[in-house]
Amino acid sequence: MAAPAHVSRVLSLYKRILVLHRFLPIDLRALGDQYVKDEFRRHKAATSEEVKSFMTEWENYKDVLQTQVLESARDQIDAMKFGADLPEGKLRDFQDEQIGQLYELMLESTKPNRQFDIQEDNK
Repeated sequence: MAAPAHVSRVLSLYKRILVLHRFLPIDLRALGDQYVKDEFRRHKAATSEEVKSFMTEWENYKDVLQTQVLESARDQIDAMKFGADLPEGKLRDFQDEQIGQLYELMLESTKPNRQFDIQEDNK
């Protein structure tokens, strides 16, 4: 059974990422939210070594996204570029399954006609 402090840390990170996704364009938010939910669910039974790497990478993601959101708000940039380039060295550490997931995510996020047809509620 996972320690309460660890569970709290994971849930806090998960919730913070979903809050930050609110600042993404609506179609990327939907894609990002689903991806985060799937990844956190998929890693519920991960080994301690996998959990350490998982948490480190998602903390890094949260930090980069938070910085970009804050810069966007401060500078009032209309078309903010979200995300970061993936260093080639890091890519070499990926397993084949992760490379496949990354490729699928790249395809989905760069489609001219994205899978999600979501309209914002202007209430």
